[in-house]
Amino acid sequence: MTPTEKLTSILTEQYISEDGDEYKVELKEGLTNQQIDELAKRLPTGQIPPEIRELLKFASGFEFFGLEEITFDGVGQFGFEEFFPNSVQLAGDGFGNFWILDVDNSGSWGSVFYMCHAPAVIVKHSDNLTQFIEHIDDFGKNGNKSNLDIIHEKVVIDIWSKGNGFIELENARQSNDTTLKNFAQSLPDNFVIADLRNKQIQSGFAWGKFGPNIDKAKRHETELMWGIEKPIKKGFLSKLFGR
Repeated sequence: MTPTEKLTSILTEQYISEDGDEYKVELKEGLTNQQIDELAKRLPTGQIPPEIRELLKFASGFEFFGLEEITFDGVGQFGFEEFFPNSVQLAGDGFGNFWILDVDNSGSWGSVFYMCHAPAVIVKHSDNLTQFIEHIDDFGKNGNKSNLDIIHEKVVIDIWSKGNGFIELENARQSNDTTLKNFAQSLPDNFVIADLRNKQIQSGFAWGKFGPNIDKAKRHETELMWGIEKPIKKGFLSKLFGR
């Protein structure tokens, strides 16, 4: 199912807010071909996939209770280029956390990630934009039992406190996985790796576990893998003499 087909399928749904008020999806106006072409210039290949172009002409986003507006045209608005060099900001929760879609170097619109700052965790939220719209529908119908709410309220805490999602560099360098091994060998010794290739939704890593400075974070050129700097602990004498 394309994103447009999925969005069309939920237009007749009637949802009930936490306050007991009824609401429906309210579409934002679609874009013209010229507006879409201008948007495409901000993407790696200068092109937008046909099914995304179809969606943008149908609607540039929609309103949904409990979230800031969902937008499909937020190319380059998010930042955090160290992790997502090319992204589309889809929505925010009003508390400084966002759902963003990753666009790879070939121009493909891929997985959707939940970017949380407290705790500082990245979670794979949906496999693609169609599934993200499905997860919005699920949120409207099932509330705290939905994938969106479970990630928002529970998964980020679990990743931060129980398993930060990293592979130690020495283990990665000895891996039989050639892609992982080569990436590990390209990184400095004080790095760890987050690998979300082929991972299920609700998988993620604690991007801020080693502090807020992510300037040296490195994204693999083609894969959902990241190298994160793990600061070297200084001994007493080094701290004393500023080394």
